[in-house]
Amino acid sequence: MNFFVFISQEWLLVSTLVVLIYIYAWRERIKSGRPISVHEVTQLLNKDSAVLLDVRDNAEFKAGHIVGAINIPFSKVAAELDKLESHKSKIIIVADKLGQHAGSVGRTLEKQGFVVRRLSGGIAEWQAQNLPLVKK
Repeated sequence: MNFFVFISQEWLLVSTLVVLIYIYAWRERIKSGRPISVHEVTQLLNKDSAVLLDVRDNAEFKAGHIVGAINIPFSKVAAELDKLESHKSKIIIVADKLGQHAGSVGRTLEKQGFVVRRLSGGIAEWQAQNLPLVKK
């Protein structure tokens, strides 16, 4: 009960706190690469202005991946950045299973000067849209 009394009396303070939390969350999301839809990804890949980096483990990658994707498992990205140097002029689209690792990989890549976007929803969203995967 005291909580609601505090909120009603200090509405300006509480509103400011909520706005600051929202701004912080929004900035953190953008820092790791702006999320883009599967349709935007296909357009960028078809124009050859982007490269897709799949950060899932090798077994998941072999089970099905997007055509032309480069596979560097999440745990090895920092050590294997040299594989991406030849693509520095293109947008790097980071894809993982559900979107849980793409943010931290995006931050790592942006610190190295890459332009990064994240596949919104990961490979799971790609499959949900009935888009094709290559199987090895």
